[in-house]
Amino acid sequence: MKPVTVVEGDLPLVLCFPHSGIYVPDAVYDQMNDRGKALADTDWHVDRLYDGLLPGASIIRANFHRYVIDANRDPSGKSLYPGKNTTGLVPVIDFEGEDIWTTQPSLEDIDIRRAHFHAPYHQAIENELKRVKEQHGIALLYDCHSIRSQVPMFFSGTLPDLNIGTNDGQSCDSAFEQIATQICKTENGYSTVTNGRFKGGWTTRHYGRPDENIHAIQMELSQSTYMKQQNPPWQMDMKKSDNVRIVLKQLLQALTEQASQLVEIKNQD
Repeated sequence: MKPVTVVEGDLPLVLCFPHSGIYVPDAVYDQMNDRGKALADTDWHVDRLYDGLLPGASIIRANFHRYVIDANRDPSGKSLYPGKNTTGLVPVIDFEGEDIWTTQPSLEDIDIRRAHFHAPYHQAIENELKRVKEQHGIALLYDCHSIRSQVPMFFSGTLPDLNIGTNDGQSCDSAFEQIATQICKTENGYSTVTNGRFKGGWTTRHYGRPDENIHAIQMELSQSTYMKQQNPPWQMDMKKSDNVRIVLKQLLQALTEQASQLVEIKNQD
């Protein structure tokens, strides 16, 4: 299986899916214990949730599972949230703090996975952002995530439904953050936070360069917004999904329109 799927679009928006893949090479699978083999920490069905919401948006999807190597982590292994619980470049524990390996990956294993999986995914992002920016004068990366609503290892209580991350405003023009926050907060029934527990992972922080007209924003959805239950068999709830898709479609459309407006403003200067 190819490590990454790329669909080139004709809009300034690039949708990235680092954690929806479930492919695990046989040799890696054999190193996992039963907890690891359950793949519980997948961003279940989030690629299906966004499917067709904005025809013309580019799509970059990691097909490999985050336990193989996490596509949203610094390739050096540096922590995203120093001093807080998190999982690393190649996780050794799951979101409940339990071991997922019978034989932990060696440094050589990690190097191989970085080269075969992590690097191709990010090369695809680099290439697509460059192509989109050349075509439109601007590129906006929208990083698509989801997580269980209750993960005590990472946060207390229940996670808000819609979690917007812009690395505290550093990864995109403030207009994108304002639009995302406004749309999400005006939707009845959904709780929202901007730059709360999830401020944006390595992808958002690495590629978000507003001064170069490359912007990045992350959306971390609570899986309670679109799933029947947050445990096996990990089924989508179609009514919930349809409702949240309305919000996400409105958000993607507004962000794309704002990107075009920023280019027009720049061209007038």
